[in-house]
Amino acid sequence: MSWYEAAEDPELVEHGAVSGLAVTGRGEPGGTAYGESVGALYAVMGALGAPMAPLEGRWWVEDERSPFDVPRDQWWWHLFLRLPDGTESVDRACEEVRPGVPAACRVQHVTFTDGRCVQVLHRGAYSDEPATLARMAALMEAEGLVRNGLHHEIYLSDPSETDPEKMRTILRQPVR
Repeated sequence: MSWYEAAEDPELVEHGAVSGLAVTGRGEPGGTAYGESVGALYAVMGALGAPMAPLEGRWWVEDERSPFDVPRDQWWWHLFLRLPDGTESVDRACEEVRPGVPAACRVQHVTFTDGRCVQVLHRGAYSDEPATLARMAALMEAEGLVRNGLHHEIYLSDPSETDPEKMRTILRQPVR
């Protein structure tokens, strides 16, 4: 299964290492810090001349409560755009766009591995994700699996899309 594919029912998959551009931050999705970070990622990607890739986010909270009980301005994220293998000159691209996009100084070239995951294709509004996450949790429990990394989302549709009929997001949870 490719990086950008997932079934409509939760499934257990394995994903290897991927490299790309990343920015780490804190704040509400769609808020100022988030928007500046997304803009910086796409500006650097454009300067590299790399093909555009779907935006991804790996999310967490530093709180014992469920993320849905934590105010969204306290959510942490690693935003990510996957790069083609062998992409170089990321630092040069960051410096090239920095005069017009100050947040480009926060863009890094990173590699991470999700490894073994439970994933599913979520169709619909982000606010409806808890029901899909519960389906993922049921599979994890049935298989005797526990979380082993950050909650990962891949936005196959434009993240600013508001029509739930058009919204498609891969939800991925690394497990062990």
